[in-house]
Amino acid sequence: MEIKPIDFNKPPAEAPAILLPVASSVFADRASRFDTLADQHKLADWLNFLGHLTRAQHEALQSLPAQSPDLPAIPASVLEQARQHHMPPLNATAAERPPVWRDVLRQIIAGLLPHAPEASVPLLTSLAAADDIRLEALADGLLHGEPDPAAAGELPVVAAALQVVFTAQAARLDAMQLQKLDTPGVCPCCGSLPVASLVRLAPDVNNLRYLHCSLCNTEWNVPRATCTACGGDKGLAQHQIEGSNGAMRAETCDSCKSYLKIAYQDKDPRIDPVADDLATLALDLLVDEAGYGRSGPNLLLVNAAG
Repeated sequence: MEIKPIDFNKPPAEAPAILLPVASSVFADRASRFDTLADQHKLADWLNFLGHLTRAQHEALQSLPAQSPDLPAIPASVLEQARQHHMPPLNATAAERPPVWRDVLRQIIAGLLPHAPEASVPLLTSLAAADDIRLEALADGLLHGEPDPAAAGELPVVAAALQVVFTAQAARLDAMQLQKLDTPGVCPCCGSLPVASLVRLAPDVNNLRYLHCSLCNTEWNVPRATCTACGGDKGLAQHQIEGSNGAMRAETCDSCKSYLKIAYQDKDPRIDPVADDLATLALDLLVDEAGYGRSGPNLLLVNAAG
């Protein structure tokens, strides 16, 4: 039997700069997390509803075939052009988006209606019947950071459908074809803002921080101890809810007076940037009252930014 020598000087593998979403599990894991968080929570009914919404996202994503004329692959020329100009290949604010998102919206509503509170049924039914012009107007406002407050009840469902389509597109890309943008706080895949950052716990990314996209669920590596909004490294502080285990904290920056939450997998391996963000709204109130403004949205909650 041949004995191979051990290479003690072998350099560690370079940590990936960009982590693409795993289409088979991203929404299923999040739905399970919502279920866990809802247990004995003051906002249990709402978190349970979001669990059903996220589970409907999972089912909608699984029904999108890998190769579909409704959701075509990004051409190689577009990917190369994006690399050359340091632009995201999926443009979340483009004038046109894959029309299939409206079909996904209606599919999500159909899956959600059996679990929806009675008071929400008319709103969901009306949204499912809305014409394309209204739906595109709602999507435009949401993705341009100008959501219509009058549509607060509809926008989380609109956002859920958009997340499915953009996540499907992102998951089909090759991370090696992407690059981090000149603006570190913007998603290199779709150009959206992050919902939170996550300090991961895994052999190849252990103790590294990744921003998590609010739209396409892509993650990209950013340095620790720097503001994810302005890039500064002065006047940073972390805050947590008294009595918590510190798995979810708010990182504030005195330079730009912004904050974004940061999740720690070593404190809770199942923590989810989207679900745990919404389960810790008391933390938002704490830093809001201290004069800090949120730098990235949670698209499942209207006006959860700024």
